[in-house]
Amino acid sequence: MLSGLPEYVIHMVEAQPEMTGKWEGPSWSKVAARDIDHYRPESSPHRPVTRFKLQYDRRGLYGIFKVKDRFVRCIHTDYQSDVFKDSCVEIFLQPKVGQGYFNFEFNCGGALLAYHILDPSRSNGKFRDYVVLSGETDSLIKRFHSTPVTVDPEHLKPMDWYLEFFIPFSVMENHVGPINREEVWRGNLFKCGDETSQPHWGAWSPVDELDFHRPANFGHLYFTS
Repeated sequence: MLSGLPEYVIHMVEAQPEMTGKWEGPSWSKVAARDIDHYRPESSPHRPVTRFKLQYDRRGLYGIFKVKDRFVRCIHTDYQSDVFKDSCVEIFLQPKVGQGYFNFEFNCGGALLAYHILDPSRSNGKFRDYVVLSGETDSLIKRFHSTPVTVDPEHLKPMDWYLEFFIPFSVMENHVGPINREEVWRGNLFKCGDETSQPHWGAWSPVDELDFHRPANFGHLYFTS
């Protein structure tokens, strides 16, 4: 690993993902899985077993999360609502050095929050420099969610849920210009549930404080054909 940070190799798709949440289906069965298992000590004892897989084609990035969970809650349904307060999975991507990064956050019901963040330091509780991705982004980023759009009251019993997504590269290129998959990207993936009865904050690449917006902690992502 470079600088002690984790690495993930993203392969070209062999079978087009069906966007039906089939973790071991034809399009995902051969794709390497990684764990989101670095939970912050501030988390409750509930640490959902969370895994992800990634692959790509010339148009964009595909991903799928599998979560073995309890205490599942989902009440935010609007684009750009506070989905991180629900049972939530996230992917942050930095395709070009020096041009910020993108956070794509999905609750288990499929609602999305998406920014282009140029300066994640805070001023009056807000990022110092960021762009809220347009409403068009909500329709361009495809996703499948295995739970209902809302889960309320909270589901207390064990359950597995899946969130599958497709992010067109053009969504990011609209903000940073042409991106090169031959370069090493930086990124991180997360599991959280800030306002569930058992809050938790887990990461693929460990974060050194309770803040996912730490690009220095991002792992390395390699695209290969």
